[in-house]
Amino acid sequence: MASGPQPTGCFLIFTQAQLESMRDGQFSILENGKTMITYSDSGTTVTKQMGMDPRTMMVELRYALQIKDSQQYGSIDRVRVYNGLWNFRGL
Repeated sequence: MASGPQPTGCFLIFTQAQLESMRDGQFSILENGKTMITYSDSGTTVTKQMGMDPRTMMVELRYALQIKDSQQYGSIDRVRVYNGLWNFRGL
């Protein structure tokens, strides 16, 4: 069984350019280690956390990009089936 979040296709409504922009923005957030934003002014503190955890968002973005342009981003990951039957007739 696959581990990690499974894609749901929630980003399929966006264009490829929008998805690539979202991916680049998400990558910079991950690169800098920012998953929560805090702002404080005059004794008031505002904290904003991402609506979707970074790992799930990257999985969703990758899935949507694979649907939009499979030539560039590869085909969708399918369940790989192992064929344990060996054909020895040719020996």
